[in-house]
Amino acid sequence: MAHELRTPLATLIGETELALAGKQTTAQFRNTLESNLEELQRMTAIVNDMLFLSRTGRDVRVRSEFIFSLNGLVKEVLEYHEAEALEADVLLRVEGDRAAHVDRSLFQRAVSNLISNAIRYSTPKGEILVAIVVDEREVRITVHNAGEPIEDHHLPRLFQRFYRLDSARTWESNHHGLGLAIVAEIARIHGGTPFAHSDSSGTSIGFTISLWPHGT
Repeated sequence: MAHELRTPLATLIGETELALAGKQTTAQFRNTLESNLEELQRMTAIVNDMLFLSRTGRDVRVRSEFIFSLNGLVKEVLEYHEAEALEADVLLRVEGDRAAHVDRSLFQRAVSNLISNAIRYSTPKGEILVAIVVDEREVRITVHNAGEPIEDHHLPRLFQRFYRLDSARTWESNHHGLGLAIVAEIARIHGGTPFAHSDSSGTSIGFTISLWPHGT
């Protein structure tokens, strides 16, 4: 976490020192403040996500409720990402359904992280499909997007904290390498596991949840 925060902190210090040392116009000073605000928002996102991971690492039990339609929960998430998908020129779709005991907000957060990840790496004019598949013991939530396949040696590490496919991109807006780690934790506290698969047809990343109720 210290490594991740070092770059934005250096940027904030450098821009602030420059603003204090020179004679800036009102417009230039405003631009500096806006830039610093963006960096502070990114740092806040990292801290909030790390706090979430810290809490879930202490065997926190989920506040599960009986949801009649997981499809409906997913559709709410897709609506939230409509503008992002439109800008990336991709179509969002969900198929399958199931009633299950889940923590509503945590389930939607996991799906949202997967959707954001899929949009980021999807081929333009492609489709992002959220599939809800059920077997005897668990529900499997899979988000598939068309795009460049991920090499096999990366797949087991995708859910590690701060892991990125492109190590050169150490800092970018709304992507600090914790999204899939959060998915893994949400799956775990729902009695499930995360998974990832990639080939020439695209990439599928998702998680399972147990059909047995968890939490209180």
